[in-house]
Amino acid sequence: MAEHKIFAGPRIRRIRNSKGLTQTAMAEELGISPSYLNLVERNQRPLTVQLLLKLASAYDLNLEELKGEPSGSQNALKEVFADPLLADELPGNQELLEVAEAAPNAASGIVKLYKAYRESQERLSDLKDILAREGHTTSLSAARLPADEVREKLESRPNYFDPIEEKASEFAASLEGGTELLGSLKEWLRKEHNIAVRLLPVHTMPLWRRRFDRHSMRLFLSERLSPFDQLREVAMEACLLYMPEVIAQELERLQLASDEAKRIARFELARYAAHALILPYDAFLPAAQRASYDIDVLRSRFSVSFEQVANRLTMLQKPSHHGLPFFMLEVDHAGNRFRSAGSQGFPKAQFGGSCPKLPVHVAFSQPGQILVEHVEMPDGNRFLVIARTLEGPQGAFDERVRRTAVLLGCPADLAAETVYGRSLAGENLRPTPIGQACRLCERQGCLSRAEPPITRPAGLDEFVSGLSAFDFR
Repeated sequence: MAEHKIFAGPRIRRIRNSKGLTQTAMAEELGISPSYLNLVERNQRPLTVQLLLKLASAYDLNLEELKGEPSGSQNALKEVFADPLLADELPGNQELLEVAEAAPNAASGIVKLYKAYRESQERLSDLKDILAREGHTTSLSAARLPADEVREKLESRPNYFDPIEEKASEFAASLEGGTELLGSLKEWLRKEHNIAVRLLPVHTMPLWRRRFDRHSMRLFLSERLSPFDQLREVAMEACLLYMPEVIAQELERLQLASDEAKRIARFELARYAAHALILPYDAFLPAAQRASYDIDVLRSRFSVSFEQVANRLTMLQKPSHHGLPFFMLEVDHAGNRFRSAGSQGFPKAQFGGSCPKLPVHVAFSQPGQILVEHVEMPDGNRFLVIARTLEGPQGAFDERVRRTAVLLGCPADLAAETVYGRSLAGENLRPTPIGQACRLCERQGCLSRAEPPITRPAGLDEFVSGLSAFDFR
């Protein structure tokens, strides 16, 4: 068995300094030469078993402290250097360990400065939201990850790409009829590009949903995917082959800063094209209007999933023939948002989407059930919202099911055009009061408040405590 070498020079130096010893004095107590101790302190020699025992005996040390496991400071520094602002400066684990061990106070100072920087960025974002809510535009910005840049770009514009819609309609019309869409797409890939589609078991393809092998000209799909997701993956690959110029043009119009952001956006545009192909605009919109936007009816009629219909409803904004202005967001158990879009751009300034009282969070306690509510913002704006959980790729027996929840919304004055709004019409229900986000919401006595508002001073009174965990004046 290979010996595990322990390098703990900075910690040995701290022990020596804390006891006010010179290297010569400490070396004499340990029975080694000053030059050897100097090499140990500079991590040019490992700690031997004999030296460890002498250290433990002479200075009453816990040897576990010298094992060199990653410290809290090292992990905190790793988070600092993972920030987009420092993405190109990320050092290796050994360098982070050396900084954390050799200069712990400096490392702590770096972490404190970073936390202050992050807090200022959050306040800057809050200020931007406040100004946007009041109708003021601003160029305030901060360093962002490529995925955040793409998300913000797509959120801020209508979820409609006319050139992709036209090309998808042309593609759908060109496919041979007589078979279901997945079979037609497989046949098109085989005839036009000599690509075969294969479904692979989990143990063969454990990490991917879809993988195209250019050498063998085969498109592999994971058996974890539902038939609906298999169809979307094949449609995405087909759209990338059928309309590369159109997708490239739309990608250029987004004006993204980095190559990585462009790759992410290209995937999102291919996903949009797949929805446009699976649910053709001229067939889907009339069906949606006749069904009063009943998602269950539409998913059954077009043989797609609830999530695919919800996504498509946000895209129906052709100027001459448009549907209701739906917006959508998708979150996980922890409230992380990883997809949001709107027919007119996601209404972040008016709606926010981060309120813990939204039914999208309640949906996790009632899997598979559709929850319908009217909600009201502090400024009086009302929305009809529909929430439901979604099942992710199929896991094995010993894997936890990946479950997310989707929220679909539209202005309350249009609710009567939907089956969901009509279901609430005969009930004398007060709309649920929500806010844009806790840091921007000034509702008093909210039992769900998770953070104090930045727009109000804290209400500190030793004789009075409010219902909220964060009182304010």
